[in-house]
Amino acid sequence: MPERFRVAVIGHTGRGNYGHGMDTVWLDFPDCELVAVSDPDEGGRGEAQKRLGVARGYSDYRRMLEEIRPDIVAIGPRWIDQHLEMCLAAIERGCHIFIEKPFCRSLEEADKIVDACERKHIQLAIAFPARYSPRVHAVKRLLAEGAIGRVIELHGRGKEDPRGGGEDLWVLGTHVLNAMAFLAGFPAWCYATVLQDGGLSGKEDIVEGPEGIGPLLGDTVQAVYGMPGGVTAHFHSVRNAGLKASRFGIRIHGAEGVVEMEMGAMPKVRVLRNPRWSTANGEGKWDEVSSGGIGVSEPLTDPLVTTYNGLAVKNFLEAIQTGGQPQANMYEARNTIEMIAAVFESHRLGARVSLPLENRSNPLELMKR
Repeated sequence: MPERFRVAVIGHTGRGNYGHGMDTVWLDFPDCELVAVSDPDEGGRGEAQKRLGVARGYSDYRRMLEEIRPDIVAIGPRWIDQHLEMCLAAIERGCHIFIEKPFCRSLEEADKIVDACERKHIQLAIAFPARYSPRVHAVKRLLAEGAIGRVIELHGRGKEDPRGGGEDLWVLGTHVLNAMAFLAGFPAWCYATVLQDGGLSGKEDIVEGPEGIGPLLGDTVQAVYGMPGGVTAHFHSVRNAGLKASRFGIRIHGAEGVVEMEMGAMPKVRVLRNPRWSTANGEGKWDEVSSGGIGVSEPLTDPLVTTYNGLAVKNFLEAIQTGGQPQANMYEARNTIEMIAAVFESHRLGARVSLPLENRSNPLELMKR
């Protein structure tokens, strides 16, 4: 294992840029050395070189990988039509990968990335800050300890801004779905409907999505997942329904109470220990939850805790050193694509679908035919 990890960054100014600090987070790690950056946009590349303090800049990421041979590649662009080829190029050259979400455009692409990583013994971590959050891990402990009794259902929502519906499912829902699977397990089935202008959407409503998503459908998504143990998880997104106040996060209902959590590296979390799930009758109160538990002031002071991807990179480096899997690893990344694809596959077929999906192609590509 090297004394310092040599890190190269892939960006693309104007087509996903560098994601959410996927380039700068490495500056917080003394055991990492930024060695090069690629960006086909000359101006964006120059700014990145200054920002990261690297002398070597490339317009072609393949040439960079071939000449630099870094230990780690940070794939920053949010536009996911680039992710498959970027991943395969990095894997072929033996580079571990830290990648911006969403993972890729289809289960077919996800399978190719996972298979290539397995063949080459490559570690891949995806930027899901909540998955690494000590507060989200505290929520999982509280659920296991019975803080709200038997878990009955989870409800997740995206940001429900102008991206609401199918785009919200892809861009923000990926965080929510990953967190729900972490807290309650991977679902066995999904039943979903996708609406457009209040009615069931059809193939005539399919559009080309932004940010390289590919075919996209619907201004409203209504999805139910069958989780282990009879628990159900719901994801809903309605375009422009969250403009005045964001509901981006998860609400967990148990037989004896409710947990509410936002998304992020250190999200706000609170618990109501009241089986009515309400304080309207004057019973119970909402208590704040920190990484230390209910009603405990936040004990963690490490700056990495509040850095958007700080804990993700820390965990990723530990996984490379020990040979284990990162917390938000390639399998969890693929699972989120599975849960997204299941929504459109269920809608396409008008039926409940079992997971893992038999169809690995993009369901909307099939729906268009």
